[in-house]
Amino acid sequence: MHILAALFLDDIQMRQAAGPSTRIDLLGVQFSAVAPQPLPYVWAAHLVVLVHCPTDHQGFSALTVEFFRDGVEVARNVQPLQIEPGRFGRQLVRPEITFSEPGTIEAHCRIDAGPRTVVPFTLLPPIG
Repeated sequence: MHILAALFLDDIQMRQAAGPSTRIDLLGVQFSAVAPQPLPYVWAAHLVVLVHCPTDHQGFSALTVEFFRDGVEVARNVQPLQIEPGRFGRQLVRPEITFSEPGTIEAHCRIDAGPRTVVPFTLLPPIG
């Protein structure tokens, strides 16, 4: 299996298209946001990881996402993947990360011991 994309977003919706085709609507893709309240703030991320399973794969793997700030791991999520060979899938990862000051978190996503896909997210200071 391999990662096609990993994105922070507000919402994901699946819908049927013509025939057996499916569409994935990604809403509110973001790489930064203003803190909605004074810091410290607990950020509950919505990270979606889109995955493809080749036809010659058994369809079972593990997705690991490690969240780093300034090189230090601040959260970790490991979950099983089960995707029918030849198909696509999506996994939602929802860590809760406390920001005591504005800054950037990097989500390091990988399947089994495969290559990492790194997705940054920056929390900006609250307005006002």
